[in-house]
Amino acid sequence: MKKYNVAVVGATGAVGEELFRILEEMNFPVGNLLPLASARSVGTNIEFAGKEYPVYELTTTVFEEHEVDIAFFSAGGSISAEFAKYAVESGAVVIDNTSHFRMMPEVPLVVPEVNPEDIALWRESGVIANPNCSTIQMVQVLKALDSVYPIKRVDVSTYQATSGAGKKGMEELVMQMQDFFAFKLDESEAKAFPHQIALNVIPQVDKAMPSGFTKEEEKMVYETQKIMHKPMKIAATCVRVPVLRSHSESVTVTFEHDIDVDVDLCRDAIANFENVTVIDDLANSKYPMPIIATDTDLTYVGRIRKDIYDQNVLHFFNVADQVRVGAATNAVRIGLKWIAMEGDE
Repeated sequence: MKKYNVAVVGATGAVGEELFRILEEMNFPVGNLLPLASARSVGTNIEFAGKEYPVYELTTTVFEEHEVDIAFFSAGGSISAEFAKYAVESGAVVIDNTSHFRMMPEVPLVVPEVNPEDIALWRESGVIANPNCSTIQMVQVLKALDSVYPIKRVDVSTYQATSGAGKKGMEELVMQMQDFFAFKLDESEAKAFPHQIALNVIPQVDKAMPSGFTKEEEKMVYETQKIMHKPMKIAATCVRVPVLRSHSESVTVTFEHDIDVDVDLCRDAIANFENVTVIDDLANSKYPMPIIATDTDLTYVGRIRKDIYDQNVLHFFNVADQVRVGAATNAVRIGLKWIAMEGDE
């Protein structure tokens, strides 16, 4: 199999570190590996497939100098805005994990299980965008359901782990819990989040927008419509919870027609969807939870049930590891699909 020179921008961050793990686990055809980060990380090494790779400084010329074929960007939107063009100009395809490119019309926004055909549009910009973590795990289930009954509206509340804010978010939760048990929680500072996260729930993820929704909530609305190629109505309420890893979502789906939803048919469609697993046995307390999803590459779905009042409304609960499924794993899956498509040309 042909090997590809792979760069990872943001190599020392939480998603970057996960990318290396998943590239190895999925036997990605890596030729040369190029970990890239800021100047302060130069001098450190990344271990990959039993070898040590030095971290290089991200510069405007580094992609051309190392003949990079595929560049994974996961270092923040401002970094992608500044440096992705240099990777594209050098001949690489950029798989971007930030929000910078997602809503640009010329850039495909891809969840490989949902809209793999959009990858073919990459040549227009040289970039393939990775959606928001909360969007990815939701659209996988929506795609399965939309194939059974056309969807008209989606209402979702998220329960988002602290790792969604990176290492600093997880560290803040741990430190505040340590302070709680040391009887000095009142001395803890809230830096990663607008309020104390330990023993608390914060109904705000990202900044407030003029619509009254947050930026995270608007991402879920517009990204879902773009991925699904469908102007369905969507309302999201995104909440930060004191969990280290894996996002959960409570989702209500209203179908287009006044039909009597067959719950078993919906459950089977979800269970048969790629990289989705159903755990749905309420009587025996079996359903998706963050401790089940963490460190896996699956989206877990349960609590599948029809609405008591409206026969064309379905409710479900889903959980996925947002560092993997919602970021690194989805990016690597995009890369593998891109390779398969390039190989067919």
